[in-house]
Amino acid sequence: MIFGRKSFPAAVEAFEAAVRARDADAAERAFGRLTGAVGRARDAELHVSGPRLASFLGEVPPGPRAMVAVLVGACVERGADPVACAPAVFAGARDAFERAADFCASWKEAGRGELPSHEGEGLEEADFERIGFESVMAWQSLPQFERACVAMLNSPAVRRAAPGRAELRDAVARVAELSGERFQCLGYALAVLDDEPFVAIDRATGAGFALRASGIGDNFQLHTLLADTLIGGGHLPGTAPSPEAVAMCRDRPGQTPTTGSFNLVGADGEWIWNEGNPADVPVVDGMRLVVLDPPPYERSWSAGRFFPGMTGELVLERVLAAEESRSLLAQVAQPRR
Repeated sequence: MIFGRKSFPAAVEAFEAAVRARDADAAERAFGRLTGAVGRARDAELHVSGPRLASFLGEVPPGPRAMVAVLVGACVERGADPVACAPAVFAGARDAFERAADFCASWKEAGRGELPSHEGEGLEEADFERIGFESVMAWQSLPQFERACVAMLNSPAVRRAAPGRAELRDAVARVAELSGERFQCLGYALAVLDDEPFVAIDRATGAGFALRASGIGDNFQLHTLLADTLIGGGHLPGTAPSPEAVAMCRDRPGQTPTTGSFNLVGADGEWIWNEGNPADVPVVDGMRLVVLDPPPYERSWSAGRFFPGMTGELVLERVLAAEESRSLLAQVAQPRR
């Protein structure tokens, strides 16, 4: 496919040439052309450009690197191959978070107090020399890298296969510990489970169910899909969520009000809060075990997907035999808040 001289692929080519030649002035001009062209690019242009941008992301100077990662994410959201793009984006993000951890530690050692904003408020010119230019730029780049990584992690193929996910998770956790900033979107995206076996047991009836979950971003979404599968499927009494709420928790855009059907409890007796994510559910015998109790009070929320670009699935695989349910329920501690 041939693209014109003013196309997005042509802008990518010019930027790549300038970056590889280490021509700072040409790279700055080409970067401006690149960001100006992306908004009018056709899908076919973005399909070929995402992997190409990713191929030299590590050579891009620290200043524009995170924004280039965001452009790679935009290409993926429009159909570029996420598996081809993700390793470079994850590597850039991991490097940024590792350098940002150094930034946080240096800032604390210098007794500077509250960390500056990512936009630069609170920074001084001397900080770039005292702490290091790349560490400062890394701290400032974290929101952009978070956005780019989430675009990659919307893909189940990336979540299952792309290298570097565990290392990135560790780096994000380290900065969160040092800064007190949660980076919730990236943290939750890195924690998303796929083809994950779940067991749900209704404490009142002893009925148990083996399920498999994929692409569920938070426990509001998990709760709604559990209620649909078990109450809507006729396995448990209660009021099922509306078809609209269920569709919006699976793959339909938007949000709609819904009301909770259960109180979710882990095998350790701790409540599983809707504000958490499915990775919070403790594992028993190789499966995440959630106990369903009546809700202690009415909970309402806007049903939908935590990650609008991610498809959520919860599939009932089988109803457990009564003896199997009793055996698992015997391992569950009494609930405690």
